Amino acid sequence: MSGHSKWKTIKHKKGKIDAERGKIFTRLIREITVAARHGGGSPDANPRLRTAIAAAKESSMPADNIKRAIMKGTGELPGVVVEEITYEGYGPGGAAVLVEIVTDNRNRVVSEIRHIFDRNSGNLGASGSVGWIFSKQGFFTVERNKIGEDDLLSIILDAGASDMQVSGDVYEIYTPFHSFEAVRQALDKNKIPYTTAEITMTPSTTVRLEGKVAEHMLKLMEALEEHDDVQKVYSNFDIDEAIMEKISAG
Repeated sequence: MSGHSKWKTIKHKKGKIDAERGKIFTRLIREITVAARHGGGSPDANPRLRTAIAAAKESSMPADNIKRAIMKGTGELPGVVVEEITYEGYGPGGAAVLVEIVTDNRNRVVSEIRHIFDRNSGNLGASGSVGWIFSKQGFFTVERNKIGEDDLLSIILDAGASDMQVSGDVYEIYTPFHSFEAVRQALDKNKIPYTTAEITMTPSTTVRLEGKVAEHMLKLMEALEEHDDVQKVYSNFDIDEAIMEKISAG
């Protein structure tokens, strides 16, 4: 299992997905604004915006907040100009790390991200240093008690999904980037609730980490995600799930 999906699972169990609702809203608003700026304010014609709005609704964001974020993105309302940046680097043990950022101050954020890497046994790399390891894919999770494995597999494969794995009490569904919306529509049509629906970056290779190196890697991931301007963090680490849970619990 990729570092991305393992990390997501541990975060769910710990309740670490941005404990304060305000922080969740900040990240979602930035994503909606950027999506609207690049693809227009109509969710029907802008899949990225449609996905961002769905995530905002799942987090109980008020409709007025969503509307204002879209209008800031399209220029109908004034707002701070933000830009997207992706930083690449290496964590402990040579694990690749990809950090997606939305910020209004590029100079400040690069210094802060470099400091986080340095402080947690990693190092910030040059553009292109690890990005080639990752590919953009759709990612869903469905609770196993909602539907049988064979029934779900049949539905998602017909819609264009590329893989499905069982992880604890959930199914993890992977789709090619271009099939993400078709799989989402198939799940909705069949009234199958999903707990995650997002575009993610999946590594083609993984790096096995153990002991103190694994512990330092998880600390780096947490430190990066706690930064206000960080939207998402991906890595190709492979840490045994029992070790991850033990470290996270401590």
